[in-house]
Amino acid sequence: MTYAIYHIPGIKIGVTNNVKNRVEDQQGYNEGEYEILEMSDDINYVSKRELELQSKYGYRVDRKPYKELFNNNFIELNTMNINVTEMTSTFPCPVNKLKGQLMDNIGLSWETDHGKVMITKDSVKWIMNNVKPSQYTEGRSYVYNKAFARWFDNNKVDTSCDTQCDDCGDELFNCIREWARERGLYDKGDTKTQYIKLMEETGEIGRAILKNDTEQIVDGIGDAVVVLTNLAELVGVPIEECIQEAYNVIAKRKGKMINGTFVKNN
Repeated sequence: MTYAIYHIPGIKIGVTNNVKNRVEDQQGYNEGEYEILEMSDDINYVSKRELELQSKYGYRVDRKPYKELFNNNFIELNTMNINVTEMTSTFPCPVNKLKGQLMDNIGLSWETDHGKVMITKDSVKWIMNNVKPSQYTEGRSYVYNKAFARWFDNNKVDTSCDTQCDDCGDELFNCIREWARERGLYDKGDTKTQYIKLMEETGEIGRAILKNDTEQIVDGIGDAVVVLTNLAELVGVPIEECIQEAYNVIAKRKGKMINGTFVKNN
């Protein structure tokens, strides 16, 4: 397995074995907003080197090296450190801040004495309905493992996937808005910056089309839809209404294809 030491300027230095998933999909940074400092197949080397670079660049140095974050009782789930005991899974944040942390870790799983559990859109709802504030440590909250594992058994949830595979389905736009709201985008963002972001994303789509890179085309279209959803929300009109208005117009149009383009009748 190859490990990468990545650097998000002004933010952090970290280690991952999947840069795109960890830095772009989970943390929300785009290519060009981060750099790869070093790569190695030696987990001992990258664990030591990460701490050295964190100190060199003036960032907070992690208390535990990367290699020590993976054992039966202490599991690093991206930005969360979930402490798993025989009875409970404890989250490092209070109840009122837990949902945003969970949504940042959709698709990640861990083992309990009662079975494997996973953070999905539906299990987040279960957690928020059953989570309890810690009586011993301020700023922490927990769920009982047995009840959590039984919920998975009763709902036949597939826990074999270890990436962000949860499907929002018909609630997809709500998921996007909730994601943006949790990050303060609607409080601190504005339409001009979202428009600039949209131009960046459409430029990425254009470059991907020229390269015939289907994966990047799909990625770019998805990013553009997210930006449009947030732009519409900032304007005060849900994107669903924007789409409906557009469809109401095009549904009545008649025309024909000319040189690969639909040309409407006058």
